[in-house]
Amino acid sequence: MIRHLRWKVVATNMLLISLVLLAVFAAVFFISRDNYRKNVQQQLYQALEQGDYGISQPGVDSIPCFVAEVYGSGTVRVAGNSYYDLSDETRLADIVTAALHRTADSGTLDEYHLRYLRQTGYATTAIAFTDTYLEYTSLRTLLSACSLVGSVALVVLFLCSYLLSGVVTKPVGAAWAQQEQFLSDASHELKTPLTVILSSADLLRRSAAPEQEAYIDNIQAESRRMRSLVEDMLTLFRAQKSAGTLPDTTADVSEMAVTAALRFEPVAFEAGHLLEYDITPGLSVRGDGARLGQALAVLLDNAVKYAAPGTSIQLDAARQGSRAVLAVTNRGEDIPADKLPHIFDRFYRADEARTDGSSFGLGLAIAKAIVDAHRGTIRCESGGGVTRFIISLPLAAGKQERGTDHV
Repeated sequence: MIRHLRWKVVATNMLLISLVLLAVFAAVFFISRDNYRKNVQQQLYQALEQGDYGISQPGVDSIPCFVAEVYGSGTVRVAGNSYYDLSDETRLADIVTAALHRTADSGTLDEYHLRYLRQTGYATTAIAFTDTYLEYTSLRTLLSACSLVGSVALVVLFLCSYLLSGVVTKPVGAAWAQQEQFLSDASHELKTPLTVILSSADLLRRSAAPEQEAYIDNIQAESRRMRSLVEDMLTLFRAQKSAGTLPDTTADVSEMAVTAALRFEPVAFEAGHLLEYDITPGLSVRGDGARLGQALAVLLDNAVKYAAPGTSIQLDAARQGSRAVLAVTNRGEDIPADKLPHIFDRFYRADEARTDGSSFGLGLAIAKAIVDAHRGTIRCESGGGVTRFIISLPLAAGKQERGTDHV
C-alpha cells in the first residue's frame, strides 16, 4: 500500500511539474516566435525605406533581404545584398507576381519560402522579401533546446520527487505498520479469552436452570460472532502481509474451483439454489491454492446469501489469453452503482437490511487482499438483476497458451 501511495505522490508531482514546464516552454517559444517575426517585419520596413532598395548599410540590416519595386508601366527593379541570387529573372517575376496578388500587405509565400512586406505608393509598389529559412531554423533550434532542457529537468525532478516522496510517506508507512501490528496483536490476544468464555459457557449450561439458558445462548452466540471477527481480521492481516511474497509453487485453479463447487453445492441446495459450474481444466497460477480457494469461497458464500429464492448460481473458470478468469454469478437485487466502488472496503456492507448479523463486511476485503497478493484483479458487475464477481489471475509460466474461452 505504501509503495502504491509513494508512486501516486510521484505521479501527481510529475504531472503538475510537467504541466508547469510545458506552459513555461510554450510561453517562451511563442513569445520568441512573435518577437522574431516582429523584428523581421521591422527590418523589412527599414529595407523599404532605404534609398538604395535594400543594399545593406552598416548597422541597418541584420537579416538578408531584397527589395523589388514595381512601376506603373510594369517595369520591375530588384536590388538586394549578396545573400540572394537575383539573376533568375523568371523566378523573380513569379515571386513578385505572387506577392502582388496577395490581399494582405504582409505575410509569407510558402511556395517560395519567403516572407514579404508590401508598400504601395503613388506611382510604384515596393515589396521587401526575406528567406523564412533563418526563421524556421531559429525556431527549430529553440524548440530543440526547450525539449532538451525540459527532458533533463524532468529526469532531475523525477529523482528529487522520488526521494522526497519517501520522506513524505515514511510517517504514513510507520502509522500503517503500527495499525496493522495493533490489529494483529489485538486479534491474537482476543482469541484466548474468547475460547475461555465459550468453554465456560458450556460448563455453565450443564448446571444452569432452564430460565438461564437463554442468557447462556446469548453469551455463546456473541462469543462466536466475536471469534469469527477475530479470525477474519487475522486472515485479512495475513493476506495483506503476504502481498508481493508469493510462494514459489503452482496452484491448480481448475481443481480448486471444482473443490469449491463441490463444497458449496449442498450449501446452495439447502438454501434453495442450484449451483452450476463450467470449469476449464488445466488452469494453473503461481501462488497459494488454499488462499485462492478461500477467496473463491467468499464469493460463493455471498452468492448463496444474496441470490433470489429459487434461482441458480453459476461458477465459471476459463482461460482468457495469458490469464485465468473465474466468475461467480447470481440473480437477485442489484448492488447500487454508487456503492460498487466501496464493496471491497473493510467493514463495508452495501445493504444493512440484507445482512443476517453474522457478517462484519470483511469477506470481500479478504478476497481482494488475497487476489491482490497474487497480482490479480477482482471486480464486480451488477445490473439487470444479475450480480457477477470476476477474478483474473496471471497464468503460471508455461501455461500461458492462447485460448478462445471467455467468461
